[in-house]
Amino acid sequence: MPRVLICDKLEAAGLDILKAAGIELDNRPGLKGADLIAALRAADGAIVRSGTRISADLLESPGKLRCVVRAGVGVDNIDVPAATRRGVIVMNTPSGNTVSAAEHTIALLLASARHVPAADASMKAGKWDRSKFLGTQVAGKTLGVIGLGRIGREVARRAVGLDMNVVGFDPLVTPEKAAEFGIKAVATRDELLPKCDFLTLHIPLLPDTKDFIGKRELALMPKGARLLNVARGGIVNEQALADALGTGHLAGAGLDVFEEEPTPANNPLLKAPNIVLTPHLGASTVEAQEAVAVEAANLLVDFLTRGVIQCAVNMAAVNRAEMDEMRHFVDLARRLGMFQAQSAVGSIRKATLQFRGDLAKRNTKLLSAAFTAGLLEKHMADSVNVVNAPVLARERGIEIVTAASESKGDFANLLHTEVETEQGKFITAGTIFGDRYLRLVQIGEYRLDAYLDGILMVFMHQDVPGLIGFMGTECGRHGVNIASMNLGRMKAGGDAVAVLNLDQDPPAAVLKIIGDHEKIKSIMIVKLPPAGEMPVWFG
Repeated sequence: MPRVLICDKLEAAGLDILKAAGIELDNRPGLKGADLIAALRAADGAIVRSGTRISADLLESPGKLRCVVRAGVGVDNIDVPAATRRGVIVMNTPSGNTVSAAEHTIALLLASARHVPAADASMKAGKWDRSKFLGTQVAGKTLGVIGLGRIGREVARRAVGLDMNVVGFDPLVTPEKAAEFGIKAVATRDELLPKCDFLTLHIPLLPDTKDFIGKRELALMPKGARLLNVARGGIVNEQALADALGTGHLAGAGLDVFEEEPTPANNPLLKAPNIVLTPHLGASTVEAQEAVAVEAANLLVDFLTRGVIQCAVNMAAVNRAEMDEMRHFVDLARRLGMFQAQSAVGSIRKATLQFRGDLAKRNTKLLSAAFTAGLLEKHMADSVNVVNAPVLARERGIEIVTAASESKGDFANLLHTEVETEQGKFITAGTIFGDRYLRLVQIGEYRLDAYLDGILMVFMHQDVPGLIGFMGTECGRHGVNIASMNLGRMKAGGDAVAVLNLDQDPPAAVLKIIGDHEKIKSIMIVKLPPAGEMPVWFG
């Protein structure tokens, strides 16, 4: 009989599902230290919420443990790489709290617009200050939504019901898909911000989204606008927000999440005017708590009784032997997806993959999923993997088309990728030399031979004498070492593309100097994993 450890309080509906499936329950919330280690080693599966942290030391010797399910979306309290190394599957429940989080966003929107908490406090202090709390109606106003995943779309749907105009930004959602939810999509964050009477964010906290809304972005919003965050602390710079409220540039804000939780006494938002604060209540409803409990229980039942893996954040539903055999091909596909995600301009609508030569004989479905995971992971949380990437792409209106041909051209194997956005088509291709050397062999119409790892400086230019020396000099002046350089051109003196593999991240000053050169048409930095580094879901 499988045994499941309940690490944090779980609603009765979830416990009943586990019992009905014949699973033995070790229901001891709040275990710590040696007791928790022993209980985990004796269990086949475990369910955690946010109270228990599954750290690397707890997983050092996992015993019978095969699966940990987070009853919630975020897996920040689980050391996913450590779990993967020990063969422990980590799953989450991505849909259980969607409605509750969306409703809480709307609650903060209305509370901010009508000064509800401040008016309530004033009344309870014995005052009757009607004129002090003049608010604004939301009907006819524009709500900007950054992040059009499940929660963002649900917020938009409710805002439309309040007669608001909704504009949205998400580089992974096509305008056509956004329109299905009553959202007018825009191409960039900076295009969206000046249009907002209200702004709400529904994006994960990633290195690229830290301080996603800061002083510069707040200045782009209209005077008198209001900001909401029920997503993740850290995506809004708290000091910049407090300053914008203090100067009156923003008329209000509503926050449910904070960079440090519980909030310390010196958090500037605690003393900022016209702000509504709640202690991370987005999923704190009876219905959401029961929904994630039921979803978590069903995930464990499916896995422990039938071997079915769903909502895994670190494990692919592919035979382990096949994954090992496909290792370098999976790596190639994912890196090309990551390259396209950082180089293609505009909202991605479609990706076409052509597998040629030896690649066509492989599991192209797995390779397509790996490319899609690479395409999505820059803009999403780290739970994107080959299991859920195709579904996530479909949800965002991104079409993935594949074709295969076993005939060999210039290369024994080739993955040709074409990504379509409203700005045009973006082409890259890659191959494997020998049995493990990954190469980027095409950008647009140009052929080249560049390494697919680390920091890449890619620039379009006119092929003229002295330009390469100029590039090297400027990089050297700023302490940036060039590891290798590859050039693709059609003819001498014509247009060309070059890829520099760099040992250091170039400072902004280098990029500006190089970008301002009259023979440089465009320049960008693409960041890929170090050579040989596989994604966490590969294991």
